[in-house]
Amino acid sequence: MRTYLVVIDETEEARLALRFASRRAAKTGGAVHILALIEQADFVAWGGVQATMEEEARDRAEQLVTAAAGSIFDEMGVRPAITVKPGEAIDVVKVMLEDHPGIAALVLGAAAQGAPGPLITHFTGINAGTLPCPVMVIPGSLTDAQLDELS
Repeated sequence: MRTYLVVIDETEEARLALRFASRRAAKTGGAVHILALIEQADFVAWGGVQATMEEEARDRAEQLVTAAAGSIFDEMGVRPAITVKPGEAIDVVKVMLEDHPGIAALVLGAAAQGAPGPLITHFTGINAGTLPCPVMVIPGSLTDAQLDELS
């Protein structure tokens, strides 16, 4: 089964990437795997404070993924797999791609303006030729209607 891995956060470009992947999955009989990353708290001298910060970050990520999964299931009938992981984004995505050989494409959203984020920069730069799957970069300037036509 063709699986699209989408890394999401609270940005509009991540929403568009998820919409694109979900529509492609629905049209091709594929699946979507949503990855939400937990922000790593800078080291805090008091362990209890750091643990609380990390727990709050995990809760935010889980709420984000749950909401995203519900919306794509309601709209497109695609029930996504969900992963919430802590760690450096690039490292976590690399491990996901290694651990899930069924992933057919990494789908990332690019902001409508400004430089691309670290994931796009890394996975479309000098390391692009080493990936086990294509990278799809969804422009943040697209409207939902334009995205629906493309997907």
